[in-house]
Amino acid sequence: MFPRGREVILGVGGGISAYKSADLIRRLQDHGFLVTVIPTRSSQNFVGKATWAALSGRPVYDDLWSDVHSVPHISLAKSADAIVIAPTTADLVARIAQGRADDLLTNILLATTSPILLVPAMHPEMWLNAATQANVATLRSRGIVVLDPDEGRMTGSDTGIGRYPESPKIINALNDLLSSKADLIGRSVLVTAGGTQEPIDPVRFIGNRSTGKQGYAVAYAAAARGASVTLIAANSHEEAIEGITTIHVQSADQMHKAVLEHFDQSNIVVMTAAVADAKPLHQADLKIEKVSYHSIELTPTVDILKELGDRKKSQILVGFAAQTGDGAIAKAREKYLNKKLDLIYVNDVSGGAIFGSDQTSGSILDGSGIVEELAGVSKVTLAHKILDLASDKLS
Repeated sequence: MFPRGREVILGVGGGISAYKSADLIRRLQDHGFLVTVIPTRSSQNFVGKATWAALSGRPVYDDLWSDVHSVPHISLAKSADAIVIAPTTADLVARIAQGRADDLLTNILLATTSPILLVPAMHPEMWLNAATQANVATLRSRGIVVLDPDEGRMTGSDTGIGRYPESPKIINALNDLLSSKADLIGRSVLVTAGGTQEPIDPVRFIGNRSTGKQGYAVAYAAAARGASVTLIAANSHEEAIEGITTIHVQSADQMHKAVLEHFDQSNIVVMTAAVADAKPLHQADLKIEKVSYHSIELTPTVDILKELGDRKKSQILVGFAAQTGDGAIAKAREKYLNKKLDLIYVNDVSGGAIFGSDQTSGSILDGSGIVEELAGVSKVTLAHKILDLASDKLS
């Protein structure tokens, strides 16, 4: 099971610069983060819950005693890949340093094992106060990252150190903390997933064993790196990924139509779907009774990948080749050339291997040959490897 997104809790302290976190939410979303806002009660004197709910698209939690049955401080702490508190007031710095747990946000901080990034913002006198500096030193000694505030104009006419940093600085610090990147901001990624089903009659179909796990993994990875992602899923039961556009199709013809509608405006196209090579020449309107069920006349389906290879301009086109037996690499090279691909991933699915698994093994090829061989890695890891190579070629 791969992650559903880069989950971040954004805690908001009770300072006037709380309004700047409205921009921070948007910039975090641009970088592929899914944001849940936990405002302190005092912060709502500056920005209300409705604003956070509208910007995040999620419920806003601020009360330790709501939904007690779900133990929110534990469930939220476990769901977060990281916690960012911006602004972090002098009071919050002190309470966190003391290990206090007197509201929902501080309870979550004590319950989490995820990285924590604090973004102090306060008047220069408060930031430079010996107590605040001692508390910051204590927090840093515990492995919490405390971002130094900027210098500049404060509330009123005050100027000095203590200003809320600009959003890019905060996000860079968060990406460094998570050892992640958002190199696909401004890019559009189109992904196909699953296996098509070609109807024989209202009951039966020709299909395959693809579950869509790999395509969903690519869609997740691309969204996490800041891309605008469209996923065309054929008969997959994978959970929806928040923050991407998913189009559900059944047959090769439906996938063909959906892909063409989005191909021209895409920068990277990753075709993981297993598209049936043939379909019944005639689809029966009524169920074919067993006594009449002797043979099925087939006709080839449209070769979507070949059409995209002929049509592409600046797009990076990635294909997949599921093979069995000997000669897999040679067959992948042939497909790479015939379909005019930029990358192809080939794996051995003998005995039903790989299908439905969270792990994969295989080789990534381009025009120079094998670029990378992978053994027993997660499908998300493969997704990032493919996106690394596709991004390099796109550049």
